[in-house]
Amino acid sequence: MKILLVSDYATPTGGAEIRMLGLRNGLRELGHDARLFASSAEPTPGNAADYKCFGTISSFRTLLQTANPFAYVALKRVLAEFRPDVVHVRIFLTQLSPLILPLLRNVPSLYHVVWWRAICPLGTKMLPDGSHCHVPAGVACYRNRCLPLHDWLPLMAQMRLWKRWRGSFDCIVSNSEAGKRRLLAEGIAPVEVIWNGVPVQAARPPLSSPPTIAYAGRLVREKGVDLLLRAFAKVGARLPQARLIVAGDGPERPALDRLIADLGIGDRVAMLGHVPRDELERHLADAWVQVVPSRWEEPFANVALEAMMRGTAVVGANTGGTNEIVRHEETGLLVPGDDADALALALDRFVHNRELAERMGRTARQIALAEFSQSVCLDKFINLYRTLAERPRR
Repeated sequence: MKILLVSDYATPTGGAEIRMLGLRNGLRELGHDARLFASSAEPTPGNAADYKCFGTISSFRTLLQTANPFAYVALKRVLAEFRPDVVHVRIFLTQLSPLILPLLRNVPSLYHVVWWRAICPLGTKMLPDGSHCHVPAGVACYRNRCLPLHDWLPLMAQMRLWKRWRGSFDCIVSNSEAGKRRLLAEGIAPVEVIWNGVPVQAARPPLSSPPTIAYAGRLVREKGVDLLLRAFAKVGARLPQARLIVAGDGPERPALDRLIADLGIGDRVAMLGHVPRDELERHLADAWVQVVPSRWEEPFANVALEAMMRGTAVVGANTGGTNEIVRHEETGLLVPGDDADALALALDRFVHNRELAERMGRTARQIALAEFSQSVCLDKFINLYRTLAERPRR
């Protein structure tokens, strides 16, 4: 089949972008002609798109994501030249504006929702005070101080265009049941669920001392890394030889560095920053447990799944799609969100019990191989592509 993947970004910036690049490569390995259309914006180096349109990460991005004529013109040309059997849109509305949607009316297409951007201009469904937002996007985004007026006006126009033209898609796919519930509550239906998948990789080696906790992801407030640091300070007070690895970068890095100093745990915390994938895997292979301490409702915690495939137990916040991946007391532990004390108690169980970490890690890998491998995910999408391609056009 000829499959055109469409994404705001084609750089390995985060889990969603990495999964999109993996989807293209996996489809190609199975003999399909899969190509990626994306903006030229590069939050991180390494744009791997087959087709590009103009994009930017400058202050002009708000206007561009509301109405990007460059994306419209470029995608129209690609559709005419490539003539795909199906179009798969994944990361959308932060570079490629709703102007592209009318182009999809005459080609089988699906929108793969992997975060809350389709129902929230910020993509997090969180209010400035850190609480979860449960009202539709609109005037509330300004009244609750989520958006300043100069951003609110164009983004409300964007949301209006998205709502007007989202019927251009033949199918909406969520990467979790939690995501499906959110979309249905906002009037987006029907929705199918296909869990993300990750490539099979070798199991990590047997655990060795010192007891090590790991985090991998962006350093932003909604990810809850500050909660992890406070929890680790409690763990370290009871077990001084415990160590913490934090891999990733982001705007919260300076504040987190100050918190580490205030807590007096600098000699036991390694802040790795952004590291190449091979180096990251070497660090994470030492972890007795990996943590997903998110404050926001993660639609699907890719890092939790990657840890399970590695054979590492996971402690995660019991919100969003994380509890569809982590099985409490079987592959890891689920704790209340935004609760450093509960997180510390869960981590204590692993750093004091290597056998528990090994046992849950083995079970996690077995479940990842059976239910969350990239091949399982690819098979489901290929079946969906064929269904859409064979369906009579509207």
